[in-house]
Amino acid sequence: MEFADLIKTPKLDGVFLHDHLHAKVEGTLCITGHHLLLSARQENSQELWLLHKNIDCVEKKPYTVQNMVMGGIITLKCKDLRIISLEIKYAKEYYNVAASLEALSSLHNPELEYPFFYRPMYTILEDGFTMFRPELEFAKLISGAACNQLNGNENSVGVTNNTTGSCEWRITTVNKDFSVCPTYGTVLIVPKSVTDEQIVQSAAFRDGGRFPVLSYRHENGATLMRSAQPLPIQGIKRCRADEAILNVVLGRSKKGFIVDTWGKGKSNTETDQHYSQWKKVNRAIGNISTPSAILDSYAKLIEACNDTTCSADKWLSRLEASGWLSLVLNSLNAACVVAQCLDQEGSPVLVHGSKGLDSTLIVTSLVQIILNPDCRTARGLQALIEREWIQAGHPFASRHRYACYTPAQNRPKNSGATFVLFLDCIYQLYTQFPCSFEFSMHLLILLYEHSYFSQYGTFLCDSERERHELGVQTRTTSLWSYLNRPDVLKNMLNPLYEPNPSVIWPSVAPISLELWSELYLRWTIEQKNSSKMLQQIQELVTQEKELRAKAIRLRKQASDLSNEMDDLLIAE
Repeated sequence: MEFADLIKTPKLDGVFLHDHLHAKVEGTLCITGHHLLLSARQENSQELWLLHKNIDCVEKKPYTVQNMVMGGIITLKCKDLRIISLEIKYAKEYYNVAASLEALSSLHNPELEYPFFYRPMYTILEDGFTMFRPELEFAKLISGAACNQLNGNENSVGVTNNTTGSCEWRITTVNKDFSVCPTYGTVLIVPKSVTDEQIVQSAAFRDGGRFPVLSYRHENGATLMRSAQPLPIQGIKRCRADEAILNVVLGRSKKGFIVDTWGKGKSNTETDQHYSQWKKVNRAIGNISTPSAILDSYAKLIEACNDTTCSADKWLSRLEASGWLSLVLNSLNAACVVAQCLDQEGSPVLVHGSKGLDSTLIVTSLVQIILNPDCRTARGLQALIEREWIQAGHPFASRHRYACYTPAQNRPKNSGATFVLFLDCIYQLYTQFPCSFEFSMHLLILLYEHSYFSQYGTFLCDSERERHELGVQTRTTSLWSYLNRPDVLKNMLNPLYEPNPSVIWPSVAPISLELWSELYLRWTIEQKNSSKMLQQIQELVTQEKELRAKAIRLRKQASDLSNEMDDLLIAE
């Protein structure tokens, strides 16, 4: 298929552009294989440069005169939450443009997407596809405090025994051909004493083959693992290999915790008889039966945010009815429970929901942000997303094919907004600990956008298997390669950042939550004041650094003068 076959009117003059925050603009509309462009060809005028994949929904409103269509308005509801209207004067062009945008925004062949055509105009300093390789992340997880003696105990689970120099974790490539688990990567971290045969047996016991793997190792040696729920196979209630994996992780601990994020009675859990040392804890994210339930909640939230005419009482009622902030609260609460088990109990934790692709990843990721200060840096957050979401098999292509504007009846059940919920949770942590994060909210919004539409291949496909089959690493550019360029990264940093090595315990009281207005309201309410305030903060921080440097120089001058005076007095 050629893009030209779908573009019936590639260029059209006299098109009017409307949106919430700008005056109407008349310009020339151009449609390419991947972009919609509109330019008034005037200085300081609004221009439009829109990826077709950003379009979530196309709505048509024709103008009719005596039952004859005389043009109309095409409304584009975008995944970045913008709502754009194009006013076209003539019927033929109106129908042509609408048909082209509907076709180009709903292509299902990933190889036709923009990342496979995009070629960066800058020099790539670091290859983002190899920046966070599992082997490197594994080394970080078990290095330092994780693989040193802890209080003289050389034999703690996962701690290096300095006599033998070995560590009780290993890398396995049992899934190198994706036959054991189609959604896991080829390189995984498992207990050293567990054989590949036991892993295969455990995978057969778990939904989708997602057997327990290491997610994080706390500084006290407590381990966090994630998996899918056990399969509901009639007549099979146990798997000795699966039990062996968890018993090895348990080590000398008297108990471990299995945290179910799916909901009591909804998921299959491990039997008390065969996992007697593991306490079951239910911390459901919400009343979620399918991934699309989160997206339904998100859609209701955005619908309320876009209604600028309703009264305050009605708006607050709609906000509550969306259930979105309840999902945020439950996610943070579940993460805090797991973090407490690791940090205060020193006990291992296994987290699973249903398939281990959504709520499980929210919790394991938030736990690491709470406990591990490295995950609160810009590079650490990228590594976390790569490790816990992309390599862990979160199906970005399926979840983000449709967003909040597509009517629920037109969305498949595998649509979702799990990653958006995760980013909102980070925002809540940021508002409570504004000096503990190296990155600014700008980075979170950028990650939100690129997870839905991008010129980069980082969030393409549903799994590493699909990315491998399409050659994503060799045929596209990584988002991380772009973000870590010094001239780009400096704009993503938090001017108030002060490294905080401590655990951050957020408040999970409902009153502590805030609506993420910088994202959800940015196209309905002008954000100039927020940008201006951030600029002022940056100027104050820069001024403070200059004054500190000046104070240090003056102290040194004063010290030098004092020494000279002392020498003169001694000489006299």
